[in-house]
Amino acid sequence: MARIAGSRNQNLVLVRVTVPAVSAATTSFGIDVGGSGMKAAPVDLELGDLADDRLKIATPQPATPEAMAGVAAELVAHFGWSGPIGVAMPAVVRAGIAMSAANIDKSWIGVDADALYSEATGCEVHVVNDADAAGLAEVRYGAGADRKGVVIVLTFGTGIGSGTFVDGVLVPNTELGHLEIDGEDAERRAAAAARNRDDLSWEEWAGRVERYLQTVEKLFSPSLLIVGGGASRKAEKWLPHIDIDTEIVPAALTNEAGIVGAAIVGAMAEPLI
Repeated sequence: MARIAGSRNQNLVLVRVTVPAVSAATTSFGIDVGGSGMKAAPVDLELGDLADDRLKIATPQPATPEAMAGVAAELVAHFGWSGPIGVAMPAVVRAGIAMSAANIDKSWIGVDADALYSEATGCEVHVVNDADAAGLAEVRYGAGADRKGVVIVLTFGTGIGSGTFVDGVLVPNTELGHLEIDGEDAERRAAAAARNRDDLSWEEWAGRVERYLQTVEKLFSPSLLIVGGGASRKAEKWLPHIDIDTEIVPAALTNEAGIVGAAIVGAMAEPLI
């Protein structure tokens, strides 16, 4: 019984959450890119809290690099920000380059996102996978703080993102939402968007999520699963229906984790990987 408290990658690189190359700044700026909206705010790095009310602007359609860079510049200008910036993207990111594109335009693939956003905003920008960003925030400030073993942060929204940690060390770009389960991409059936698309009750959708989590549990034997994204704001409606052996908790930072995690990466002196 769940204890409720509250692709294919090659050459995987482990990245420590407590990276010593974070600047001395106590405030950074995070942008979290979603399929429907781009959210941003300055972040207090000491507390892991937003330092101002966040601003959300609809993700442009089509979500091309040029259009999204323009929105990023608008978000930065709104806050009058001129310091470090991190951007959480729904993409595999290696050395600042987008290697995939989920729920954004495919023209992002191969784009140097660090350079594009830096030019658009006039600030130094580092880009990170969106679920990795949420995971960094939860492991540093939230439900995964000081937890040992394998901790997996799963974000349920337009898709399913994953941030995977081993004793606090990030294994980037795991993309566990794209596991094939019963012959189908997992997020097609179990993302939060699938509940609305297929007109499911919370309990019916929880059954799909449970099937997905059982597969993650079998493959990775995690010590803790943290569920975030938009669905985490209503965890009480579906989490009690999940029956697995692994401890599972809602994200402490709820839907702000992406902004906070992006800000963490933005303050790093070097790209994450």
